[in-house]
Amino acid sequence: MSEPTAEQLAQRAFDLNLLDERNLRDIHIEFGDREASVEELKQFLLRRNVLTPYQIERLIRGEKGGYYYGSNKILYQIGSGTFARVYRAINQEKGLTVAIKVLRTRFSADAEKVESFRKEGEVGCALRHPNIVAIYEVASAGASHYMSMDFIEGQNLREFLKIRKKLDPAQATRLAADIARGLDYAFQRGISHRDLKTSNVLISSVGQAKLVDFGLAGADPDLSDDALANIENPRTIDYAALERATNVRKDDGRSDIYFLGCIYYNMLAGIPPLQETRDRVQRLSRTRFTSIVPINDVVPELPAVIAKVVNKAMALDPAGRYQTPAEFLADLNAISQRLSQGMPSGISKNSDVETVVEVSTGPTFKQRTLMVVESSTQLQDTLRELFKKSGFRVLVTSDAQRPANSFYEQVTPADCVVFSTTGLGAQAVEAFNRFGESAATQGVPAILLLGARHLPWAAKAKTDKHRVTVTTPIKVRELRALLDELMPLEEIRASVET
Repeated sequence: MSEPTAEQLAQRAFDLNLLDERNLRDIHIEFGDREASVEELKQFLLRRNVLTPYQIERLIRGEKGGYYYGSNKILYQIGSGTFARVYRAINQEKGLTVAIKVLRTRFSADAEKVESFRKEGEVGCALRHPNIVAIYEVASAGASHYMSMDFIEGQNLREFLKIRKKLDPAQATRLAADIARGLDYAFQRGISHRDLKTSNVLISSVGQAKLVDFGLAGADPDLSDDALANIENPRTIDYAALERATNVRKDDGRSDIYFLGCIYYNMLAGIPPLQETRDRVQRLSRTRFTSIVPINDVVPELPAVIAKVVNKAMALDPAGRYQTPAEFLADLNAISQRLSQGMPSGISKNSDVETVVEVSTGPTFKQRTLMVVESSTQLQDTLRELFKKSGFRVLVTSDAQRPANSFYEQVTPADCVVFSTTGLGAQAVEAFNRFGESAATQGVPAILLLGARHLPWAAKAKTDKHRVTVTTPIKVRELRALLDELMPLEEIRASVET
Protein backbone atom coordinates (compact mmCIF):
# COMPACT_ATOMS: atom_id res chain seq x y z
CA MET A 1 0.00 0.00 0.00
CA SER A 2 1.39 3.40 -1.00
CA GLU A 3 1.87 6.08 1.62
CA PRO A 4 -1.21 8.33 1.95
CA THR A 5 -1.19 12.04 1.31
CA ALA A 6 -1.51 14.42 4.25
CA GLU A 7 -5.19 14.96 3.39
CA GLN A 8 -5.85 11.21 3.24
CA LEU A 9 -4.03 10.70 6.55
CA ALA A 10 -6.14 13.34 8.27
CA GLN A 11 -9.31 11.82 6.85
CA ARG A 12 -8.36 8.34 8.06
CA ALA A 13 -7.76 9.69 11.55
CA PHE A 14 -11.11 11.49 11.48
CA ASP A 15 -12.98 8.40 10.26
CA LEU A 16 -11.46 6.34 13.08
CA ASN A 17 -12.46 8.97 15.68
CA LEU A 18 -8.86 9.95 16.39
CA LEU A 19 -9.45 13.51 15.15
CA ASP A 20 -12.58 15.61 15.53
CA GLU A 21 -13.87 18.55 13.49
CA ARG A 22 -12.03 21.06 15.66
CA ASN A 23 -8.76 19.24 14.91
CA LEU A 24 -9.52 19.40 11.19
CA ARG A 25 -10.18 23.15 11.45
CA ASP A 26 -6.84 23.62 13.24
CA ILE A 27 -5.08 21.73 10.45
CA HIS A 28 -6.76 23.93 7.84
CA ILE A 29 -5.79 27.10 9.72
CA GLU A 30 -2.18 25.89 10.02
CA PHE A 31 -1.71 24.96 6.36
CA GLY A 32 -4.46 26.92 4.60
CA ASP A 33 -4.94 25.84 1.02
CA ARG A 34 -1.31 24.73 0.77
CA GLU A 35 -0.87 21.02 0.29
CA ALA A 36 1.19 19.93 3.30
CA SER A 37 3.48 16.93 3.24
CA VAL A 38 2.79 13.90 5.44
CA GLU A 39 5.87 14.76 7.49
CA GLU A 40 4.67 18.33 8.07
CA LEU A 41 1.23 17.11 9.15
CA LYS A 42 2.83 14.47 11.37
CA GLN A 43 5.02 17.02 13.16
CA PHE A 44 2.07 19.40 13.61
CA LEU A 45 -0.09 16.69 15.20
CA LEU A 46 2.75 15.59 17.46
CA ARG A 47 3.51 19.15 18.62
CA ARG A 48 -0.15 19.67 19.52
CA ASN A 49 -0.29 16.28 21.30
CA VAL A 50 -3.25 15.37 19.12
CA LEU A 51 -1.85 12.00 18.00
CA THR A 52 1.04 9.85 19.17
CA PRO A 53 3.82 8.42 16.97
CA TYR A 54 2.30 4.96 17.49
CA GLN A 55 -1.09 6.10 16.18
CA ILE A 56 0.39 7.93 13.23
CA GLU A 57 2.54 5.01 12.11
CA ARG A 58 -0.47 2.70 12.20
CA LEU A 59 -2.53 5.21 10.21
CA ILE A 60 0.20 5.49 7.59
CA ARG A 61 0.25 1.69 7.28
CA GLY A 62 -3.49 1.75 6.74
CA GLU A 63 -4.38 -0.25 9.87
CA LYS A 64 -8.04 0.26 10.77
CA GLY A 65 -8.31 -1.44 14.15
CA GLY A 66 -6.64 -1.41 17.53
CA TYR A 67 -7.12 2.28 18.32
CA TYR A 68 -9.92 1.77 20.83
CA TYR A 69 -10.88 -0.96 23.28
CA GLY A 70 -14.20 -0.01 24.75
CA SER A 71 -13.88 3.57 25.98
CA ASN A 72 -10.11 3.28 26.14
CA LYS A 73 -8.12 5.16 23.51
CA ILE A 74 -4.77 3.50 22.81
CA LEU A 75 -1.77 5.84 22.90
CA TYR A 76 1.17 3.49 22.38
CA GLN A 77 2.50 0.03 23.17
CA ILE A 78 4.45 -0.35 26.41
CA GLY A 79 5.06 -4.08 26.62
CA SER A 80 4.79 -7.39 24.86
CA GLY A 81 4.68 -10.93 26.21
CA THR A 82 4.04 -14.44 25.01
CA PHE A 83 0.27 -14.18 25.23
CA ALA A 84 -0.55 -10.48 25.21
CA ARG A 85 0.51 -6.95 24.40
CA VAL A 86 0.15 -4.06 26.82
CA TYR A 87 -0.69 -0.47 25.86
CA ARG A 88 -0.92 2.89 27.56
CA ALA A 89 -4.36 4.34 27.03
CA ILE A 90 -6.78 7.02 28.15
CA ASN A 91 -10.17 6.00 29.50
CA GLN A 92 -12.27 8.69 27.90
CA GLU A 93 -15.20 8.25 30.26
CA LYS A 94 -13.14 8.80 33.41
CA GLY A 95 -10.25 10.77 31.99
CA LEU A 96 -7.78 8.32 33.56
CA THR A 97 -4.54 6.93 32.19
CA VAL A 98 -4.82 3.13 32.19
CA ALA A 99 -2.93 0.12 30.87
CA ILE A 100 -4.74 -2.14 28.42
CA LYS A 101 -3.66 -5.76 28.11
CA VAL A 102 -4.83 -7.37 24.87
CA LEU A 103 -4.68 -11.10 24.12
CA ARG A 104 -2.65 -11.72 20.98
CA THR A 105 -4.74 -12.27 17.86
CA ARG A 106 -3.36 -15.77 17.25
CA PHE A 107 -4.93 -16.91 20.54
CA SER A 108 -8.33 -15.26 20.09
CA ALA A 109 -9.83 -18.39 18.52
CA ASP A 110 -8.37 -20.69 21.19
CA ALA A 111 -11.20 -21.17 23.69
CA GLU A 112 -8.85 -22.44 26.40
CA LYS A 113 -6.49 -19.46 26.08
CA VAL A 114 -9.40 -17.01 26.02
CA GLU A 115 -10.92 -18.57 29.13
CA SER A 116 -7.57 -18.49 30.95
CA PHE A 117 -7.13 -14.82 29.98
CA ARG A 118 -10.62 -13.93 31.19
CA LYS A 119 -10.14 -15.87 34.42
CA GLU A 120 -6.91 -14.01 35.11
CA GLY A 121 -8.71 -10.72 34.65
CA GLU A 122 -11.77 -11.65 36.69
CA VAL A 123 -9.68 -12.85 39.62
CA GLY A 124 -7.54 -9.73 39.35
CA CYS A 125 -10.64 -7.55 39.56
CA ALA A 126 -11.24 -8.94 43.05
CA LEU A 127 -7.71 -8.10 44.27
CA ARG A 128 -7.31 -4.62 45.70
CA HIS A 129 -3.99 -4.14 47.43
CA PRO A 130 -1.22 -1.52 47.25
CA ASN A 131 1.27 -4.15 46.06
CA ILE A 132 -0.93 -5.62 43.32
CA VAL A 133 -1.74 -3.80 40.09
CA ALA A 134 -5.51 -3.25 40.09
CA ILE A 135 -7.60 -4.62 37.20
CA TYR A 136 -10.77 -2.65 36.44
CA GLU A 137 -12.46 -4.39 33.54
CA VAL A 138 -12.31 -7.58 31.49
CA ALA A 139 -14.11 -7.44 28.17
CA SER A 140 -14.29 -8.57 24.55
CA ALA A 141 -14.77 -6.51 21.41
CA GLY A 142 -15.43 -8.78 18.46
CA ALA A 143 -12.49 -11.15 18.26
CA SER A 144 -10.40 -9.02 20.61
CA HIS A 145 -10.14 -9.80 24.31
CA TYR A 146 -8.70 -7.24 26.70
CA MET A 147 -8.54 -6.02 30.27
CA SER A 148 -7.94 -2.55 31.64
CA MET A 149 -5.75 -2.00 34.69
CA ASP A 150 -3.99 0.63 36.73
CA PHE A 151 -1.17 2.31 34.81
CA ILE A 152 2.06 2.30 36.81
CA GLU A 153 4.47 5.10 36.00
CA GLY A 154 7.84 3.38 36.23
CA GLN A 155 9.42 0.19 34.92
CA ASN A 156 9.47 -3.49 35.67
CA LEU A 157 12.05 -4.98 38.02
CA ARG A 158 13.87 -6.72 35.20
CA GLU A 159 14.51 -3.39 33.45
CA PHE A 160 15.34 -1.78 36.80
CA LEU A 161 18.03 -4.39 37.49
CA LYS A 162 19.52 -4.05 34.01
CA ILE A 163 20.34 -0.47 34.94
CA ARG A 164 21.18 -0.87 38.63
CA LYS A 165 22.82 -4.34 38.32
CA LYS A 166 22.26 -5.14 41.99
CA LEU A 167 20.60 -3.43 44.93
CA ASP A 168 21.80 -2.67 48.43
CA PRO A 169 20.31 -4.97 51.11
CA ALA A 170 17.92 -2.32 52.44
CA GLN A 171 16.32 -1.62 49.06
CA ALA A 172 16.27 -5.28 48.01
CA THR A 173 14.63 -6.27 51.29
CA ARG A 174 12.05 -3.50 51.05
CA LEU A 175 11.06 -4.54 47.51
CA ALA A 176 10.96 -8.22 48.48
CA ALA A 177 8.69 -7.30 51.39
CA ASP A 178 6.39 -5.41 49.00
CA ILE A 179 6.12 -8.51 46.82
CA ALA A 180 5.52 -10.73 49.85
CA ARG A 181 2.69 -8.44 51.01
CA GLY A 182 0.98 -8.77 47.65
CA LEU A 183 1.45 -12.54 47.68
CA ASP A 184 0.12 -12.78 51.24
CA TYR A 185 -3.00 -10.78 50.37
CA ALA A 186 -3.72 -13.08 47.42
CA PHE A 187 -2.78 -16.21 49.41
CA GLN A 188 -5.34 -15.35 52.07
CA ARG A 189 -7.94 -15.40 49.29
CA GLY A 190 -6.80 -18.75 47.95
CA ILE A 191 -4.88 -17.32 44.98
CA SER A 192 -1.29 -18.07 43.96
CA HIS A 193 0.69 -16.06 41.43
CA ARG A 194 2.23 -18.94 39.43
CA ASP A 195 4.24 -16.64 37.16
CA LEU A 196 6.55 -14.84 39.55
CA LYS A 197 9.56 -13.28 37.80
CA THR A 198 11.26 -9.90 37.64
CA SER A 199 9.31 -8.80 34.56
CA ASN A 200 6.03 -9.33 36.45
CA VAL A 201 7.05 -6.97 39.24
CA LEU A 202 6.51 -3.30 38.45
CA ILE A 203 8.47 -0.61 40.30
CA SER A 204 6.45 2.60 40.60
CA SER A 205 7.94 6.08 40.35
CA VAL A 206 7.97 6.21 44.18
CA GLY A 207 9.85 2.90 44.43
CA GLN A 208 6.98 0.62 45.43
CA ALA A 209 6.84 -2.93 44.03
CA LYS A 210 3.55 -4.12 42.55
CA LEU A 211 2.64 -7.55 41.22
CA VAL A 212 1.08 -8.01 37.81
CA ASP A 213 0.04 -10.96 35.63
CA PHE A 214 -1.14 -13.62 38.03
CA GLY A 215 -0.67 -16.91 36.17
CA LEU A 216 -3.31 -18.59 38.38
CA ALA A 217 -2.97 -22.15 37.11
CA GLY A 218 0.29 -23.94 36.44
CA ALA A 219 1.26 -26.89 34.34
CA ASP A 220 0.92 -30.36 35.79
CA PRO A 221 4.42 -31.60 36.78
CA ASP A 222 3.28 -35.14 35.91
CA LEU A 223 3.09 -34.25 32.22
CA SER A 224 5.70 -35.77 29.94
CA ASP A 225 8.88 -33.85 29.13
CA ASP A 226 7.66 -33.30 25.58
CA ALA A 227 4.32 -31.92 26.76
CA LEU A 228 5.97 -29.56 29.23
CA ALA A 229 8.61 -28.47 26.72
CA ASN A 230 5.85 -27.37 24.32
CA ILE A 231 4.30 -24.98 26.85
CA GLU A 232 4.70 -21.40 25.64
CA ASN A 233 5.48 -19.72 28.97
CA PRO A 234 9.01 -20.62 30.21
CA ARG A 235 8.16 -19.70 33.82
CA THR A 236 5.27 -22.18 33.74
CA ILE A 237 7.90 -24.81 32.89
CA ASP A 238 10.05 -23.60 35.80
CA TYR A 239 7.17 -24.01 38.25
CA ALA A 240 6.37 -27.49 36.93
CA ALA A 241 10.06 -28.47 37.04
CA LEU A 242 10.38 -27.30 40.66
CA GLU A 243 7.26 -29.17 41.73
CA ARG A 244 8.36 -32.29 39.88
CA ALA A 245 11.84 -32.11 41.46
CA THR A 246 10.36 -31.75 44.94
CA ASN A 247 7.52 -34.23 44.46
CA VAL A 248 4.70 -31.87 45.42
CA ARG A 249 1.31 -31.39 43.87
CA LYS A 250 0.59 -28.98 41.04
CA ASP A 251 0.00 -25.41 42.23
CA ASP A 252 1.78 -25.85 45.57
CA GLY A 253 1.61 -22.42 47.20
CA ARG A 254 5.21 -22.68 48.39
CA SER A 255 6.41 -22.49 44.79
CA ASP A 256 5.69 -18.75 44.77
CA ILE A 257 7.84 -18.44 47.89
CA TYR A 258 10.72 -20.22 46.14
CA PHE A 259 10.59 -17.88 43.14
CA LEU A 260 10.29 -14.82 45.37
CA GLY A 261 13.46 -16.12 47.01
CA CYS A 262 15.02 -16.22 43.53
CA ILE A 263 14.02 -12.59 42.96
CA TYR A 264 15.48 -11.58 46.34
CA TYR A 265 18.72 -13.42 45.46
CA ASN A 266 18.81 -11.67 42.07
CA MET A 267 18.39 -8.22 43.62
CA LEU A 268 21.12 -8.84 46.21
CA ALA A 269 23.62 -10.61 43.95
CA GLY A 270 22.97 -8.88 40.63
CA ILE A 271 22.58 -12.24 38.88
CA PRO A 272 19.70 -14.75 38.81
CA PRO A 273 20.28 -17.93 40.84
CA LEU A 274 18.83 -20.25 38.19
CA GLN A 275 20.93 -20.78 35.10
CA GLU A 276 19.15 -19.03 32.27
CA THR A 277 18.51 -21.06 29.15
CA ARG A 278 16.05 -21.06 26.29
CA ASP A 279 16.29 -24.80 25.99
CA ARG A 280 12.95 -25.99 27.38
CA VAL A 281 14.22 -29.48 28.12
CA GLN A 282 17.12 -28.07 30.16
CA ARG A 283 14.63 -25.97 32.11
CA LEU A 284 13.04 -29.21 33.30
CA SER A 285 16.28 -30.57 34.72
CA ARG A 286 16.48 -30.95 38.48
CA THR A 287 20.16 -29.99 38.19
CA ARG A 288 19.16 -26.35 37.59
CA PHE A 289 17.88 -26.25 41.15
CA THR A 290 20.58 -28.35 42.82
CA SER A 291 23.49 -26.50 41.18
CA ILE A 292 22.56 -23.02 42.44
CA VAL A 293 25.58 -21.27 43.97
CA PRO A 294 24.75 -20.27 47.57
CA ILE A 295 24.31 -16.53 47.92
CA ASN A 296 26.89 -16.57 50.75
CA ASP A 297 29.51 -17.48 48.12
CA VAL A 298 28.31 -14.96 45.54
CA VAL A 299 28.00 -12.05 48.01
CA PRO A 300 30.35 -12.96 50.90
CA GLU A 301 29.93 -9.53 52.50
CA LEU A 302 26.16 -10.05 52.84
CA PRO A 303 25.01 -10.17 56.50
CA ALA A 304 24.58 -13.81 57.49
CA VAL A 305 21.04 -13.24 58.71
CA ILE A 306 19.99 -12.08 55.21
CA ALA A 307 21.70 -15.03 53.55
CA LYS A 308 19.84 -17.30 55.96
CA VAL A 309 16.49 -15.87 54.86
CA VAL A 310 17.37 -16.23 51.16
CA ASN A 311 18.45 -19.83 51.70
CA LYS A 312 15.29 -20.67 53.62
CA ALA A 313 13.04 -19.18 50.94
CA MET A 314 14.91 -21.17 48.28
CA ALA A 315 15.12 -24.45 50.18
CA LEU A 316 14.63 -27.24 47.65
CA ASP A 317 12.76 -29.28 50.25
CA PRO A 318 9.36 -27.53 50.50
CA ALA A 319 9.11 -28.47 54.18
CA GLY A 320 12.26 -26.44 54.87
CA ARG A 321 10.91 -23.41 53.02
CA TYR A 322 8.71 -20.67 54.44
CA GLN A 323 5.25 -22.19 54.43
CA THR A 324 3.30 -19.00 53.79
CA PRO A 325 4.07 -15.55 52.35
CA ALA A 326 3.23 -14.03 55.76
CA GLU A 327 5.97 -16.10 57.38
CA PHE A 328 8.49 -14.90 54.79
CA LEU A 329 7.24 -11.32 55.17
CA ALA A 330 7.74 -11.40 58.95
CA ASP A 331 11.44 -12.14 58.51
CA LEU A 332 11.82 -9.53 55.77
CA ASN A 333 10.24 -6.94 58.07
CA ALA A 334 12.59 -7.98 60.86
CA ILE A 335 15.59 -7.55 58.55
CA SER A 336 14.34 -4.13 57.41
CA GLN A 337 14.05 -3.07 61.03
CA ARG A 338 17.58 -4.23 61.80
CA LEU A 339 18.96 -2.51 58.71
CA SER A 340 17.23 0.76 59.61
CA GLN A 341 18.82 0.58 63.06
CA GLY A 342 22.23 -0.35 61.70
CA MET A 343 22.58 -4.11 61.39
CA PRO A 344 25.43 -5.29 63.65
CA SER A 345 28.33 -7.11 62.07
CA GLY A 346 29.23 -10.67 62.89
CA ILE A 347 25.64 -11.94 63.26
CA SER A 348 25.76 -15.69 63.78
CA LYS A 349 24.57 -17.82 60.92
CA ASN A 350 22.56 -19.75 63.49
CA SER A 351 20.75 -16.69 64.79
CA ASP A 352 17.01 -16.66 64.29
CA VAL A 353 15.33 -13.84 62.40
CA GLU A 354 12.78 -12.55 64.86
CA THR A 355 11.57 -9.11 65.88
CA VAL A 356 12.68 -8.19 69.39
CA VAL A 357 11.12 -5.24 71.17
CA GLU A 358 12.95 -4.18 74.32
CA VAL A 359 11.04 -2.33 77.03
CA SER A 360 13.02 -0.92 79.94
CA THR A 361 11.19 -1.06 83.28
CA GLY A 362 14.10 -0.47 85.62
CA PRO A 363 16.96 -2.51 87.02
CA THR A 364 15.34 -3.87 90.19
CA PHE A 365 13.76 -7.01 88.70
CA LYS A 366 13.78 -9.14 85.59
CA GLN A 367 11.38 -8.01 82.90
CA ARG A 368 8.91 -10.71 81.95
CA THR A 369 9.29 -11.92 78.39
CA LEU A 370 6.57 -13.13 76.06
CA MET A 371 7.17 -15.01 72.83
CA VAL A 372 4.33 -14.46 70.34
CA VAL A 373 3.89 -16.96 67.51
CA GLU A 374 1.81 -15.41 64.71
CA SER A 375 2.30 -15.08 60.93
CA SER A 376 -0.07 -12.15 60.33
CA THR A 377 2.09 -9.02 60.39
CA GLN A 378 -0.91 -6.86 61.23
CA LEU A 379 -1.73 -8.96 64.29
CA GLN A 380 1.97 -9.18 65.18
CA ASP A 381 2.04 -5.39 65.43
CA THR A 382 -1.18 -5.31 67.45
CA LEU A 383 -0.02 -7.93 69.95
CA ARG A 384 3.43 -6.41 70.19
CA GLU A 385 2.03 -2.99 71.10
CA LEU A 386 -0.52 -4.50 73.48
CA PHE A 387 2.07 -6.46 75.46
CA LYS A 388 4.66 -3.71 75.21
CA LYS A 389 2.30 -1.23 76.87
CA SER A 390 1.67 -3.78 79.61
CA GLY A 391 5.40 -3.80 80.43
CA PHE A 392 6.53 -7.02 78.77
CA ARG A 393 9.56 -7.69 76.64
CA VAL A 394 8.25 -9.18 73.40
CA LEU A 395 9.73 -11.66 70.95
CA VAL A 396 7.74 -12.18 67.75
CA THR A 397 8.22 -15.09 65.35
CA SER A 398 6.18 -16.54 62.52
CA ASP A 399 7.82 -19.96 62.79
CA ALA A 400 5.60 -22.35 64.76
CA GLN A 401 8.61 -24.61 65.38
CA ARG A 402 10.74 -21.81 66.81
CA PRO A 403 9.47 -21.77 70.45
CA ALA A 404 10.34 -25.42 71.11
CA ASN A 405 13.72 -25.07 69.41
CA SER A 406 14.55 -21.93 71.39
CA PHE A 407 14.19 -23.67 74.73
CA TYR A 408 16.65 -26.33 73.61
CA GLU A 409 19.13 -23.75 72.34
CA GLN A 410 19.16 -21.32 75.27
CA VAL A 411 18.09 -20.96 78.89
CA THR A 412 14.47 -19.78 79.25
CA PRO A 413 14.23 -17.35 76.29
CA ALA A 414 10.66 -16.48 77.33
CA ASP A 415 8.50 -16.74 80.46
CA CYS A 416 5.36 -17.50 78.44
CA VAL A 417 4.58 -18.38 74.83
CA VAL A 418 1.44 -17.13 73.04
CA PHE A 419 0.32 -19.16 70.01
CA SER A 420 -2.20 -17.37 67.75
CA THR A 421 -4.43 -19.15 65.21
CA THR A 422 -5.29 -16.03 63.17
CA GLY A 423 -2.45 -16.38 60.67
CA LEU A 424 -1.14 -19.87 61.43
CA GLY A 425 -4.52 -21.62 61.67
CA ALA A 426 -4.37 -25.24 62.82
CA GLN A 427 -0.54 -25.07 62.90
CA ALA A 428 -0.86 -22.98 66.07
CA VAL A 429 -2.92 -25.68 67.79
CA GLU A 430 -0.44 -28.39 66.79
CA ALA A 431 2.53 -26.29 67.96
CA PHE A 432 0.75 -25.50 71.26
CA ASN A 433 0.22 -29.22 71.89
CA ARG A 434 3.78 -30.17 70.96
CA PHE A 435 5.08 -27.44 73.25
CA GLY A 436 3.22 -29.00 76.17
CA GLU A 437 4.41 -32.51 75.40
CA SER A 438 8.13 -31.72 75.10
CA ALA A 439 10.23 -32.40 78.21
CA ALA A 440 12.05 -29.08 77.71
CA THR A 441 8.91 -26.95 77.52
CA GLN A 442 6.04 -28.75 79.25
CA GLY A 443 6.52 -26.62 82.37
CA VAL A 444 6.52 -23.29 80.50
CA PRO A 445 3.25 -21.29 80.60
CA ALA A 446 1.53 -21.08 77.21
CA ILE A 447 -1.61 -19.48 75.79
CA LEU A 448 -3.50 -20.53 72.67
CA LEU A 449 -5.29 -17.49 71.21
CA LEU A 450 -8.34 -18.67 69.26
CA GLY A 451 -10.18 -16.44 66.84
CA ALA A 452 -13.96 -16.62 67.09
CA ARG A 453 -14.17 -18.82 64.00
CA HIS A 454 -11.56 -21.18 65.47
CA LEU A 455 -13.44 -21.79 68.72
CA PRO A 456 -14.15 -25.50 67.87
CA TRP A 457 -10.37 -26.10 67.97
CA ALA A 458 -10.41 -25.55 71.73
CA ALA A 459 -11.46 -29.20 72.13
CA LYS A 460 -8.24 -30.27 70.37
CA ALA A 461 -5.97 -28.23 72.63
CA LYS A 462 -4.16 -30.08 75.41
CA THR A 463 -4.44 -27.76 78.40
CA ASP A 464 -3.72 -27.73 82.13
CA LYS A 465 -3.42 -25.09 84.85
CA HIS A 466 -0.54 -23.23 83.16
CA ARG A 467 -1.48 -23.99 79.56
CA VAL A 468 -4.78 -22.36 78.60
CA THR A 469 -6.92 -21.32 75.65
CA VAL A 470 -8.31 -17.81 75.20
CA THR A 471 -10.97 -16.73 72.70
CA THR A 472 -10.56 -13.32 71.12
CA PRO A 473 -11.59 -10.60 71.41
CA ILE A 474 -10.57 -10.31 75.06
CA LYS A 475 -10.37 -7.22 77.24
CA VAL A 476 -6.84 -6.01 77.95
CA ARG A 477 -7.26 -6.10 81.71
CA GLU A 478 -8.53 -9.69 81.52
CA LEU A 479 -5.54 -10.76 79.42
CA ARG A 480 -3.15 -8.95 81.77
CA ALA A 481 -4.73 -10.67 84.78
CA LEU A 482 -4.31 -14.04 83.08
CA LEU A 483 -0.65 -13.35 82.37
CA ASP A 484 -0.07 -12.28 85.96
CA GLU A 485 -1.65 -15.56 87.06
CA LEU A 486 0.50 -17.64 84.69
CA MET A 487 3.68 -15.67 85.43
CA PRO A 488 3.54 -14.40 89.03
CA LEU A 489 5.88 -11.43 89.28
CA GLU A 490 7.12 -12.63 92.68
CA GLU A 491 8.43 -15.84 91.10
CA ILE A 492 10.17 -13.86 88.38
CA ARG A 493 11.84 -11.64 91.00
CA ALA A 494 12.87 -14.68 93.01
CA SER A 495 14.49 -16.29 89.99
CA VAL A 496 16.61 -13.20 89.54
CA GLU A 497 17.66 -13.00 93.17
CA THR A 498 18.76 -16.66 93.25
